[in-house]
Amino acid sequence: MKVVKSRCLTAAFAALAIFSFAGLAGAAQEEAKATLTSADCVKCHSKPPADIASNGMAHKTNVTCQDCHVGHPPTVKKIIPACSQCHEGKPHFSLNGCLSCHSNPHTPKVIKFGNNVTDPCLTCHTPQIEKLRKNKSKHTALACSFCHNVHGKIPECTQCHKPHSKEMVQADCKKCHQAHMPLVVTYGAETQSKLCASCHKKAYDLLMASTAKHKSVLCVTCHQSKHKTVPKCQDCHGMPHPAGMMAKFPKCSQCHNIAHDLNHWSADTTPEGAAQGAKKAAPKKK
Repeated sequence: MKVVKSRCLTAAFAALAIFSFAGLAGAAQEEAKATLTSADCVKCHSKPPADIASNGMAHKTNVTCQDCHVGHPPTVKKIIPACSQCHEGKPHFSLNGCLSCHSNPHTPKVIKFGNNVTDPCLTCHTPQIEKLRKNKSKHTALACSFCHNVHGKIPECTQCHKPHSKEMVQADCKKCHQAHMPLVVTYGAETQSKLCASCHKKAYDLLMASTAKHKSVLCVTCHQSKHKTVPKCQDCHGMPHPAGMMAKFPKCSQCHNIAHDLNHWSADTTPEGAAQGAKKAAPKKK
């Protein structure tokens, strides 16, 4: 009887030992899972780590493989995460079809898209579309991707537009035009008159041939408030003559001709010449 009990106790201890060993083995496996690192992933998956290393952006610096891919087949079958798992809180992250532009999640800022793409752009680039809609031009009707066929690319104006003159280069365009409101012409106080001459050649040529002081003044000095604004002479010169003279000749051009050709007239444009011309034109009394 004692022998039987001894054998039972031995079997019980053996069973406990087996269960204990199995438990320790399971714990060791769990511990091995927990210590899996990105350095282990590269042993089988060489391309994704290489992509991340070259153009991973925040995917390279802020996350590990395990942050996105929780588990590994066959234990875990669905290992490709949704972008919304991490990216949320902005209108852009609510768009569907992330991979249509961000084709490789391991290089998230290498963005590719086709023609006629606008709506996805607007979720990040709202100031640009506001300018386009508020200031109508042919640019307003174009899709964003017509000009920006690569994300972040700023095309040269001369890609579509012929310069106003042979001397003009791409850098000159931006001195007067903004791409998203091209018809609203603006310029700085130091804009050279030669740029204005590319569109206003007649006025420029008259000014350069003049002997008056206006020749040394930049076009933008007089036309600074708004493109095509024609200022009053009094804006700079005040009331240079006595009130009686100003009353008799209310228009400065009656004595001084035009601002670009100051104090230079042909014979029939002077007050005296005009009077002589009127006399000649008058019918003779019979």
